[in-house]
Amino acid sequence: MLLPCYKKGVIEAGCDEAGRGCLAGSVYAAAVILPPDYHNDILNDSKQLSEKTRYQLRTEIERDAIAWAVGVCTAQEIDEINILHASYRAMHRALDQLKVRPEFLIIDGNKFDPYYPDGGIMAMPYATIVKGDGKYLSIAAASILAKTYREEEYPLYDWLQNKGYPTEKHREAIKKYGPTPYHRMTFRFE
Repeated sequence: MLLPCYKKGVIEAGCDEAGRGCLAGSVYAAAVILPPDYHNDILNDSKQLSEKTRYQLRTEIERDAIAWAVGVCTAQEIDEINILHASYRAMHRALDQLKVRPEFLIIDGNKFDPYYPDGGIMAMPYATIVKGDGKYLSIAAASILAKTYREEEYPLYDWLQNKGYPTEKHREAIKKYGPTPYHRMTFRFE
């Protein structure tokens, strides 16, 4: 069972991304603030759920959350600043769009580029949590929103099945058709 919060008594936003390990496409990140007493028995790490369940939960999260938002960093930005920093930039963009300002952030993973709200000089306090999408409800919710919002195009590359990850069929399509405008040119296709 996932925990409702990391730090009690503060407005806490969970953040996660989708698409970091892909060869192509934008990286999507989401930030979610859930009610302090929120409970959902099905909510879990998006990778542990079926596509149908993820989309069902997306509707529930969007309805139940105090605030939620999705941020994007394009393949071109990824090539310019690298995938790690692009993931954090997408999280910052999601945080910028929240209609409620959090007081604390919990981030899936072990690193994060500090977030300075409104370009201020004080970074928002945060904690990084390895496998946080399997531990905290708000990170799991962010994981689901990021994954379901991530765009999918170019059917020849089998993105409906591989979501842009480097499967054998995806690599074969790159060899046969070449990269799309969505492919990250600094990534190895072989």
